[in-house]
Order: sequence, then structure tokens, then C-alpha cells
Amino acid sequence: MTISCQLTESRRLDALHKLNLLDTPPSEAFDRITRMAASLFQLPIAAVSLTDADRQWFKSRVGVEHTSIPRVRAPCGNVADNAEVLVIPDLLDDPYFRDSPLVASGIRYYAGAPLTTAQGYCLGAMCVFGREPRATTQQELTALCDLAGMVMAQIEMQHAMGRIDPLSGLPNRNQFLEDFQDMQRDRPAGEQGLAVLINLATPEQLSHAARAMDPSYLDELVTDAARWLRAEVGPGRSVYHVTTTQFALIASPGMTLDTYLPLLEARMAHARGAAKSRHVATPTVGVAPFEVGGADCLSVLRQAQCAAHDAIDTRTHVAVYSEAEDTLYQRRFTLLNDFGSALESQDQLRLVYQPRIDIGTGACIGAEALLRWNHPALGAIGPGEFIPMIERSGLAHATTAWVLAAALQQQRRWRDEGICLQMSINVSAANLQEPDFAAVLETGLKQHDLPPDSIELEITESAIMAQPVKAHAMLDTIAATGVRLAIDDFGTGYSSLSYLQRMPADVVKIDQSFVIGLEDDVRKQALVATMITLSQDLGHRVVAEGVECEEVLIFLRQAGCDEAQGFMFARPMEADVFSGWRSVPPGATPGRSTPPHCAHQT
Repeated sequence: MTISCQLTESRRLDALHKLNLLDTPPSEAFDRITRMAASLFQLPIAAVSLTDADRQWFKSRVGVEHTSIPRVRAPCGNVADNAEVLVIPDLLDDPYFRDSPLVASGIRYYAGAPLTTAQGYCLGAMCVFGREPRATTQQELTALCDLAGMVMAQIEMQHAMGRIDPLSGLPNRNQFLEDFQDMQRDRPAGEQGLAVLINLATPEQLSHAARAMDPSYLDELVTDAARWLRAEVGPGRSVYHVTTTQFALIASPGMTLDTYLPLLEARMAHARGAAKSRHVATPTVGVAPFEVGGADCLSVLRQAQCAAHDAIDTRTHVAVYSEAEDTLYQRRFTLLNDFGSALESQDQLRLVYQPRIDIGTGACIGAEALLRWNHPALGAIGPGEFIPMIERSGLAHATTAWVLAAALQQQRRWRDEGICLQMSINVSAANLQEPDFAAVLETGLKQHDLPPDSIELEITESAIMAQPVKAHAMLDTIAATGVRLAIDDFGTGYSSLSYLQRMPADVVKIDQSFVIGLEDDVRKQALVATMITLSQDLGHRVVAEGVECEEVLIFLRQAGCDEAQGFMFARPMEADVFSGWRSVPPGATPGRSTPPHCAHQT
């Protein structure tokens, strides 16, 4: 079974188990339908057969004593796998089923119709069995499918507690799915429809409210919204409570985006002005166009949710589903989902190294370790695409651990080869919140027999300001170990003199956005010169990132900048290439293709 099939089967079993039907007592409501099936087909055996992981369990049965049979070579198992009607006129003539337990027990004929949920999961079959081969009429098949529908209606009715949300009193997501399918049958195929999703607050707002407000705040937010939506939609139309703070509806037939969007924007503007929660919750609206007759309900609902999320950044807080935006989000989600496997693999992740050059001597005195990812299906993924995403996820800790381990191994290898450079490693905000981060760092250095000042941790200003008290305490602890610290991307975050004064940093790295194009920009030159002077006056060594031409290097040298890093010297290189790059003879001219001579640092 493929991974995709395993996942589908796992979800199907989860849907079955959530209904709590397996191993429950007989029910007359189901037995009545089973007797009807046996009577319509004039056969001795009929059953409502639910397909568990390894068995067919009979919720209802006529003409058979046992309550279950093995799933292996059971026709009902095939119905569950394919979600299609299955008719076998003679089991003995079927090469797959002729050796099944059913044939051994004297069964020759089988017909089964799938028991399918609104979400598309097949739970099993409404089935009939005969002891003699027989043909099947179209009327009998239609009747069997109708009986299967009656079984599912009974299952859903018994599970009807999940149809109405107890807080809002509105029909919930399950009812939306069923009504959407009914709407597709009732309205003309090909007609354009609009699904609307109202999201009451952003995830961040809900998180803050949960910490600051009484639990009844969220209940009040939902009930107020439900009351307003009922009044706005009016009688005869439905609003659905599809998640905790999200509501959905289908626009009236004939509505187009051109006519409907202005109405939505006007009503939402009025609602925001009148809402008691307008200062702590920002409702947004997502609209997903669809074609009646060919739309998948869950996909339409997801698209409307995507649009509602996109609406957070719009002026009106109303947005229409964008396939382009959705594609980008799907890619980000795929990458984030796959990165965990990359951390465990042996060949997807690697470090490359970009040299840091002493401007005064032209010597290579350090290397920044940079993470690269080669996705098995998508190929090389740029660091600008996956690094920010990882830093905002729960994978930030594991990623830094991977980078740190790989960088320390390479630093040990270089030291053994006689190459003595300082290794710079990037650290995320999440790492500064780890109480044992400094201890882990020290342990790694000892394991590789490396001095603390052989590595330098680069931290962005925004990472520190996320939780400044905890971050500064951790940085003080790290600095006390002898590990060097650098402020990365300086100038793009919360730069201030008081901030520089408090930070126990050894190095300030001026962000490349200030350095690229510096040669033709007088304002940039003034800013960079001031950054260099202020940082050095406070005792920091200064590194300029993004140096790409000789004119910029000359300016930086005249401004007193200590180090430079950028494509003018070298692009990030594999470890073995970096070692060879350092062996360029002393007379070589610094440049992209002929890097400056690198001396061993002692």
C-alpha cells in the first residue's frame, strides 16, 4: 500500500471510529432497513457491514449468526476501498473471491452499495448475499443504493448532536457540507456561486484575548456575531457556524462578484463600527467563487478561509480567493511540512561558507556558516524562502541544533587541517528562550575540543526584541562563556544607542541593504559612516555585508570599517572549495573570480 493510500485509509478509519458505531448493540432502526434489503432482493442474508482495520463488523444482519468476518477477501472491504457499488454474480467465477471464507460458507452471490459520509469516506456497505448465482436488475441496484442512503441518514441522525452548534444555535460544518451538496443538485450545473466565510478575529487576537479576558468573552463574541448574521441574512437563508470563530454562507443565486463585494464591504464597515469588540478583534471576510455541479465543498470552504486570511491585510478586510496566493501558501506549507524530514535525512541539508575579510590586510579571518536545502522533489530551495518560515515555526530549535552540530564538526576538521578561522553561526529568537542553550553550546565546544572564541553567534535585533529580558539574560550567559556575539542585519530592526550599549556584542554587522548601491548614494554613505563610528565608539568591531564592488570597498576602508563580506570576495562555498579558495597565492588581486589571499589566523 502506498503512503497516500495508507493516509487515506487512516482517515477513513478515523471517520468510522469517531461515529462510535463499532461493537454497539443491535438497533431496530438499522434492522428494519436490513430486512427491507433481504425482502427486495428475495435473498436470505443481508447486512449493514462496517469495514474496520481487519474485519467486517455487522451493525445489523439478517440470516447470519456471527457479528463479523475477516476483512481479507471480503467483498465489503473492496466496497470500502473503492467507494463504489460492487456486484459479483457468482463468487466461484471470480478469480479473487473464489477462495474467500464466504465461498467456503456456501455464499455464491454478492451485491453491496457504499455507505459514504458527507466528507467522502466510505464506512462499509449495505449488502446482500445469496447461496445461488443470480443476475441483478438496475431496479435492484437503485433500491440497494437508496437503502445505503437510508443507513447513512440513520447514522447521521444518531450523530445529529453534531448538526447544531450549541453556543450559536446555528447549523454547523457537517450541515454546511450536506446542504452544499443538495444545493449542487438543485441549482443548474455550470451556474456561478459564491461561498462567503466570516472570520471574527485573527489568531493573534484570539491568543491575546484568551490570556487577558474571561472565557465568556469568546462566547459573547460568537453569540453577538451569530445574532447579527441571522438578522443580516434574513429568514429563508442559512448561516453556518463552521469553526469556533468562523461562519459561512452561500450567496443568493444570481449574485456576481461585481454586485456582491460592495454589499459585503459596506455591511462589514457598518458592523465594525458598531461592534463592542472592534478594538480587540478584526473580522474579515473571504469570498470563494465556484461552479455549481463540479465544486468540491471542502475545497470551496478552504478557499474561502484562505481569502479571509488574506483579507487581514486589506483596507476593507474583504478579499476574494486568489489562486496565486493560495499556490504560494500551499508551497510554504509543503516546505514547512517537509523540513522535518530534511532534518532527519542524510543528504538534504548542508552548510556552505562565505568568507569574512579584514579590510586593512585583505586576510580571510572568518567564515559565516549558511544553511542550504536541496528538496528531493522541488530541488534547491532558497534560504530567503525557507529560513524565515522555519524561524517562525516549532522547528527553529531543531534547525539551530543541526546547524550548530554541523558547524562545530567542520570547525574541528579545519582546525585539524591547520585552518584557524572564526566560524559565524546564525541563531533564531527561539534559541534565546531555551534555558539550557548556553549549556548546550558549551557542551558542543568541549565535545569537539574547540575554544569558545572559535565561534561567533549572529543574532538579529528583532530576535532580541521579541522577548528582550529573557534574550539579554541568555546573551549575558553566552558572553560569559567566551563565545563571541554579533548583531546581525544592523539597521533594519530596533537600532538605538541604548540598545547597542546594553548588548554584550563584540561585532556589529551592517545589513546589506545599506551597503549595496552605496557607491552612488550619498545618503547611504552618510548613514553607513555614522553606523561605523557609533559602533566602534561603543567598542564593537564592524562588518559590512553585501560588498560587491571595489568602489564600495574603498569607501568602507576610508570610513574605517573593520571587515567586509560579499560577492566581491566570494559567494558561499562548499567546505572543500572554501579550503582550496584560501590557498590562492599572496599576489592575487581581490575580486569575484580572484579572491584575496587568506592568512592563517593565530
